[in-house]
Amino acid sequence: MTTALWALGGVLLAGMLLRLPIGFAMLASGVAYLIVKRQDLGLLAEQVGNGLYNSYVLLAVPLFVFAANLMNAGTVSERIFDFCRILVGRLRGGLAQVDILVSVIFSGMSGSAIADAAGPGLVTIRQMLKKPEYSPGFAGAVVVASATLGPMIPPSIPMVIYALVSGASVGALFLGGVLPGALMALLMMAVVQFIATKRNMPREEKVPLAQWPGIIWRGALPLSMPIVLLGGIYSGAFTPTEAAAVAALHALLLAGVVYRALSWRSLYAVLLESTRASAVITLVLAGSFMLNYAFTAEGVPQAVVMWVDALHLSRLQFLLLVNLLFLVLGCFLDVSVLLLVFVPMLLPSVKALGIDLVHFGVLVVLNMMIGLIHPPFGMLLFVTKALTGIPIGAMLREGWMFIVMLLALLLAMTLFPQIVLWLPQMYGYAER
Repeated sequence: MTTALWALGGVLLAGMLLRLPIGFAMLASGVAYLIVKRQDLGLLAEQVGNGLYNSYVLLAVPLFVFAANLMNAGTVSERIFDFCRILVGRLRGGLAQVDILVSVIFSGMSGSAIADAAGPGLVTIRQMLKKPEYSPGFAGAVVVASATLGPMIPPSIPMVIYALVSGASVGALFLGGVLPGALMALLMMAVVQFIATKRNMPREEKVPLAQWPGIIWRGALPLSMPIVLLGGIYSGAFTPTEAAAVAALHALLLAGVVYRALSWRSLYAVLLESTRASAVITLVLAGSFMLNYAFTAEGVPQAVVMWVDALHLSRLQFLLLVNLLFLVLGCFLDVSVLLLVFVPMLLPSVKALGIDLVHFGVLVVLNMMIGLIHPPFGMLLFVTKALTGIPIGAMLREGWMFIVMLLALLLAMTLFPQIVLWLPQMYGYAER
């Protein structure tokens, strides 16, 4: 480890101990790295600018934040939540169960874990904090964990990027993520049920059967959004990033025209809040780009890959080691860097060992989702803290069972590839 990397780590740690916003701490550590390396400080602006303005998929984040805020301000989110309450609200910890089901639905709109946490997750946290039985840490932990469903259930931005670098079929990857995503949701609901029963958390009030048709009718149009987005993506009408703009337009039309629940003043408030939330997320992303540059410039990715290739492992041993590698690196590096830097260097070994590219791709995405909620630098933790003020330590104390559950699912998917490959094989996207 070079002196420059020690300086980067020291400044980053100091910034965290001083409780600086994580984005500022990341940028400051990048400046320290450049100073020790005696490089032009303009590289900081170059890396941030290139990262933010050359990454087309990042445009989806503010658009989905805007769409989520529109749905919240225009009673659209409430209609979806009411629909989900009918299905799972009577379980123990009903609001937490509702959040997981809403995340499943929202996953069909966004494909982004950050957009999920910054959108419907905020609505759920605000509702849970109104009841004393839900601690802030538990509310944040449920939202952070359920946000990982976004990139697993199609459409998925990370899967599209993986398809570009690996040559795997986007359709096969989307199908490969369906069953693991469904298992994730069911296991999360089981964890919530266990915790809620143990703590005697409340059930939501029973909805009279006579009100069901009205609630279902009220939620029909909002629930049509995933159908519109997935239909457009699968038909080739628009890309996942363009789907974000469709989602925002869909939400704007529903809230402002169909439901007439959005005034000019509330629209201005939505724009202001969306700008603020997007700025918080963008600052964290900007800092991560500088850290990614430092690791890449120091040759850390290349050194790790050379070490892995020299071990001559079996197929299962290789996958287990790759899981460990991505679980560690996912705590420090951005998803796009893991996909665009590490995955291409591992693909020759994957192909030589005869590992299915779809299976490998879905495993990689799940690894990255675990990294987003795992300390010390799980981005979802910092995004949720920035938007809600809930301490990261409180979320970790309440959320460790979700991390263990995801690790168990990752191991099962590694040992039993059919969990991923069953649907792609059934529809002819992969060989049996």
